[in-house]
Amino acid sequence: MPKTINVLFLAAEADPFIKVGGLGDVAGTLPRELRALSTDELKVDVRLVLPYHAAVKAENLRPVEIFSLPRGDSEVGAETFETSIEGMPVYLINGDPIRASGSVYSFDAKLDTEKYAFFSLAAAELPKHIHWQPDVIHANDWHTALSLYANLTKRWESGSKHVAGVISLHNLPFMGAEAGAALESYGVKLAQTDLPDWARVLPLPLGMWASDAIVAVSPGYANEILAEEFGCGLQGFLSLRRDSLSGILNGIDAVSFDPATDKALGVNYDLERLKLRAENKELLQGKLGLARNPHIPLLGIVSRMDVQKGVDLAFSALKGMKRVNFQAVILGTGDPKLEESARELQNLFPEKIKAETRFDANLARQIYAGADILLMPSRYEPCGLSQMIAMRYGCVPVVRAVGGLKDTVVPNETGFVFEKAHRMSLMGAIKSAIKTLADREKWSALQRNGMSRDFSWKASAKKYLELYESLVK
Repeated sequence: MPKTINVLFLAAEADPFIKVGGLGDVAGTLPRELRALSTDELKVDVRLVLPYHAAVKAENLRPVEIFSLPRGDSEVGAETFETSIEGMPVYLINGDPIRASGSVYSFDAKLDTEKYAFFSLAAAELPKHIHWQPDVIHANDWHTALSLYANLTKRWESGSKHVAGVISLHNLPFMGAEAGAALESYGVKLAQTDLPDWARVLPLPLGMWASDAIVAVSPGYANEILAEEFGCGLQGFLSLRRDSLSGILNGIDAVSFDPATDKALGVNYDLERLKLRAENKELLQGKLGLARNPHIPLLGIVSRMDVQKGVDLAFSALKGMKRVNFQAVILGTGDPKLEESARELQNLFPEKIKAETRFDANLARQIYAGADILLMPSRYEPCGLSQMIAMRYGCVPVVRAVGGLKDTVVPNETGFVFEKAHRMSLMGAIKSAIKTLADREKWSALQRNGMSRDFSWKASAKKYLELYESLVK
């Protein structure tokens, strides 16, 4: 019989069930890629667990079990359901703390910590109710980190089998604020740790402390969080855990994001038919009400409206380029002030800039396929997916030299990289890109280099599997 590694994979969101951001792409693809690595010698049994958010889309749901978690002087019920995707079991956990919040993430920290404390603790209890024993629990970000802490304390208390804990860091600054009341109400006993005092009651630091392996979502980010600028006050703790800290680059779904087959595009193309890409630019210009001109540089921004993403730097840079001949399309939602800034920019330059402050997956793909240049001036970027998708579609990225952006974009080979989070630094990079665009031979080489890179999940999944194997041994 083949050897088996059982992995319980926990996330707040996962495509196609529910997706808000990049984590939804990761958790929707990585577990399936891991299962696809099964061989005659090794079976990789990954099972995905999600909160049953109100907006979750799931078919053929089967009730599994109802069990309770102690909460204060009473109990709170956890209802579990099972479905599957491509043969992978998927479990959804519901209960009053999850129903109390209508969205995946809210602006109410206490509401979110109550919901995700309940979910994490219920997920840690799930295996015994489905009569399946994990070898590894893989948590993602603060929302599921308490499952690892519960896994460790349960082993201390009951002497249960060692289950390895892995946590992926997608966004270190978000640690689960104001969690103290939720931890106390669920009876989470706080151990003596080597965490800073302020971090000892936060889900993410507790999960990291209890884990066997901490994985940043790019090698660059793994190095950055060891220093004060990006360490969020945990750089000392992370330095002590350096032997268990690594960086594994996120991937993209190369089947879904394929310009040769993408149904959202007006014209499909690939490396051999790269000239056809120009038709998508013309179609995009027409759709946005911009002048249909193949010679005008078309810049794209596909981003969450957040200061972290540096969109304010992009707006400032575009505003300072009055004398430069360009067009730009901005797509994204988030901070209402930044959404308003995008609309103001459109009002200032109605013939040059179009702002779409909404979520539109098809338009995003059309921007990747039609724009010449993608702007990603992030202040920090643990990994980033947009730059990888853009390169796959022949859209050349302009990025800041941070985290996963630095790991994936090669200066003057697959894109343009600038150092300082300042509009002048960004403007210089944009102008360099526009100047290079005028040289069709050089530009075509940039596009082809980017389109030739393999950013699929396969290589990353192999690294995660190697990590699992080393921990199980």
